[in-house]
Amino acid sequence: MKFLIVDSYYQGFLDYFRKTNPLLKNESYDIQLNSLFERFFGTGDYYSYHLKSLGHQAEEYIVNDEILQRRWAEENNIYITKNSLISKLQMYPYIHRYLGRPLWIQQIVIAQIQKFKPDIIYVQDLSILNTDTLKEVKGICKLLVGQIASPLPSKKNLEQFDLILTSFPHFVKRFREMGIKSEYFKIGFETRLNKIIKPCKKIYNVTFIGSFSPLHRERIKFLEEISSLIPIDVWGSGINYLSINSALHKKYHGKAWGLDMYKIIAQSKIVINSHIDVAEDYANNMRLFETTGMGTMLITDNKKNLSDLFETGKEIVVYESPSDLTRKIKYYLDREREREKIAKKGQMRTWKSHSYKIRMKELIQIVKKYL
Repeated sequence: MKFLIVDSYYQGFLDYFRKTNPLLKNESYDIQLNSLFERFFGTGDYYSYHLKSLGHQAEEYIVNDEILQRRWAEENNIYITKNSLISKLQMYPYIHRYLGRPLWIQQIVIAQIQKFKPDIIYVQDLSILNTDTLKEVKGICKLLVGQIASPLPSKKNLEQFDLILTSFPHFVKRFREMGIKSEYFKIGFETRLNKIIKPCKKIYNVTFIGSFSPLHRERIKFLEEISSLIPIDVWGSGINYLSINSALHKKYHGKAWGLDMYKIIAQSKIVINSHIDVAEDYANNMRLFETTGMGTMLITDNKKNLSDLFETGKEIVVYESPSDLTRKIKYYLDREREREKIAKKGQMRTWKSHSYKIRMKELIQIVKKYL
């Protein structure tokens, strides 16, 4: 089968990447793309890498990196509309909900799909392609698949997909009730990272790495209460959403992307995880697998499906409330051997059950049912 993966990266990461690699824009498309993949941001090239290893053809495109995508268009003699004021506004969060995404994104993606002629188009961001684009590319492939683990985009977009995969168990039922085919598909961990980042000294006691936004109100409230009691080293985006009096400012170190984030996880004794509000009663996020995969002990908010992913108390630790988390942090900081035992078991479970190679085997079986 031929898979084409349509992905988008956080604009904050892309801005950081371009600022720290100013001359890269002069290089070829392939060199720029591989340089991005080497940062291991998001899901990187995990899908295409493992699909290829399993005998399939796969290409991965980061469609909101304008420098990268315009280089592809240039190398393939594709004329692309110049940016207008509207197209610049369409790159901003929330604004694109009303104006759609820029025309240049749509034009280049359509050209890439026409050239590759995939059997399956797999879209990682359900709002990155406008409704008209989805309708057009749906006629090029055999199966248009979307993936989501965030608040839902417009129903007009959702209805264009032949199948939507989600790591939220509760979303599967909701999609099906809307008349949209859906399957449960878990997030995973890329084990190549363990060859790049070796075991290292644990220099941070307790860390939190994540986003702060209106979508994370419960997280912010919770972490502020904890950080007033126990020092937490914090990295993340959206710090401006916090009150100037927030205790989280005390040990805020800035943003951490890709490999830098994984190094911080590896250097931590304990990583705290807190799910986005839309997760409701279910565990799903990347930090579950990133933390355990790197061999660090995870303490996460308790969710009713966690036992399907890990054995709580042996492979990970869960908390029920701020006071419960505070107590468990103190307990495990004082018991290194017990903490490291849990961390190691968690890592072995992730390697065994949650690697992206395993996920791609699962993906193949899912899409076969719908072809």
